[in-house]
Amino acid sequence: MEALQRPGRIAGLWFVGTFLFSIPAALLYGPVLTDANYILGEGLDARISLGALLEVLLAIANIATAVVFFPVLKRANEAVALGYVASRTIESAIIVTGLISLMSVVTLRNNFAGASGDAASLDIAGQTLVAVHDWTFLLGPQFCAGFGNGILLGYLMYRSGLVPPWMALLGLIGGPLAFLGGVLVLFGVFGQPSGPLIALTAVEFVWEASLAIYLTVRGYRPSPLLAETGHA
Repeated sequence: MEALQRPGRIAGLWFVGTFLFSIPAALLYGPVLTDANYILGEGLDARISLGALLEVLLAIANIATAVVFFPVLKRANEAVALGYVASRTIESAIIVTGLISLMSVVTLRNNFAGASGDAASLDIAGQTLVAVHDWTFLLGPQFCAGFGNGILLGYLMYRSGLVPPWMALLGLIGGPLAFLGGVLVLFGVFGQPSGPLIALTAVEFVWEASLAIYLTVRGYRPSPLLAETGHA
């Protein structure tokens, strides 16, 4: 049983990695996202490059969590477990699309620094690429995490008993709320980021953080599903 719980701790560490990679990346991206004249500056910005590297690691960690979970969770419901893998993969692809858009801003800044007469064109190009990133952030971490980490993983964890039921319920509650927040932003009810969106995403954040800590410290909760997996 201890050997079968080890993959749970590994999955927990990958979940911890998603926090360790995503939060610093968001902070490092600050200049390119908030400075309207950023693209008119000069030189390669190592802060944005480091943020992009962290998001590459985030994409890897996202997929790794699903892959490590799959051998056990498929015994709870193979179709839903496969859907979770697909959701994490799509989320990672969207994240990579967003980082490519920001690195494109850095490339334009570096290649056309000081170019006379092109300031207006560069400004429009920069705002367009930042807008692409903003939409990928909504479609990836907001929608995919709400649906994948919240609804699908919450259901699988509740059904399997690998974590306490109250914890899995956080995912089943937080996932739909986070998804709803994304829908409301999509239709312009409120902006991104905004107080209402943060409020609707808070339960999902608590679910993912508690899952990461629980699995890293304790591994899987004893469950008949582990015995079935070990027998197989």
